[in-house]
Amino acid sequence: MKLINRIESNHGIMLGKPVIKGTRITVELILTKLASGFSFEEILKSYDHLTNEDILAAKNLENLQFLNRNLNNKSWK
Repeated sequence: MKLINRIESNHGIMLGKPVIKGTRITVELILTKLASGFSFEEILKSYDHLTNEDILAAKNLENLQFLNRNLNNKSWK
């Protein structure tokens, strides 16, 4: 399974924010924890139904969104 397929967005779940598929854990929550210094292991211990691949999928989405914003920004050229 591709990492991006581990994430879903549904208006009936967490107001449409991207979440790890089959959970109510938002990508935003995972990224906030990583930015605050939590390790993958600490996150996995706190949310035992998550996998390493789920965290990687959240990071992958963040990277894709960053690239999309920057590639669409003409001022950097």
